[in-house]
Amino acid sequence: MTVRLTILGSGTNVHPRRAAAGYLVQTDQTLLLDFGPRTLMNLVKTGTDRHRIKHILFSHFHADHFSDFITFFFDAMIYSRFVGKRPDLTLIGPRGTRRLFGVILETFPGFNAAAFRVSIREVSDRSFWLGETRITPHTVVHSPRLHCVGYRIEHGGKVLAYSGDAQYCESLVRLCRRADVAVLDCSFPANQPGPGHMHAGDCGRVAREAGVKRLILSHFYPMADRYDVKKQAGQQFRGRIVMGRDLMKIAI
Repeated sequence: MTVRLTILGSGTNVHPRRAAAGYLVQTDQTLLLDFGPRTLMNLVKTGTDRHRIKHILFSHFHADHFSDFITFFFDAMIYSRFVGKRPDLTLIGPRGTRRLFGVILETFPGFNAAAFRVSIREVSDRSFWLGETRITPHTVVHSPRLHCVGYRIEHGGKVLAYSGDAQYCESLVRLCRRADVAVLDCSFPANQPGPGHMHAGDCGRVAREAGVKRLILSHFYPMADRYDVKKQAGQQFRGRIVMGRDLMKIAI
């Protein structure tokens, strides 16, 4: 069995060439990991039927990881009322998910009248199953005022790890342990580190300590594109390293 990953956005909130954070994962399920600005139109470009998506998983609630949900949901609401039926939708995320999306669904005009059911589920450090896909959230260190998680997705003997936004921490290493592919927050070059995120050297260190097979660098701030962050990560990790880009497809 194959796990298929499509990078919908490999950048940050306002990046001149990249959409913000978002990833399409296809196992026996079709999942979205985060939904940052400009990722919805990249989702459309993949040819995926957005009206069949049933699960969206969020790592945390900085705007560059969830704001396209609002446009997506408005579109889904109009579609379900005037065009055709769509399945129920489940929103999954860390502590604070119910509060945030409860406010959005009650406050935005018409959102509480969608013709499909919306469920909200908060998760933390305990595995759960969606069909034949096992998902394990891990709390990671990023922002002191937010509960932030990465996700480990396992299907058919294959493992995909996604850090969300994270600093180097032992929980992140556990999340990535022996993963076939690890998609890591490479916000900054090693020579210009910034707060709250990893730089390229940190990404290489996590990949090396976790024993991952393939490292995908993503979530680039514009500064990271000015340096050879792949080479910087390679000073810590001798395995395969790939620079993520929007609409890149990866078979696992």
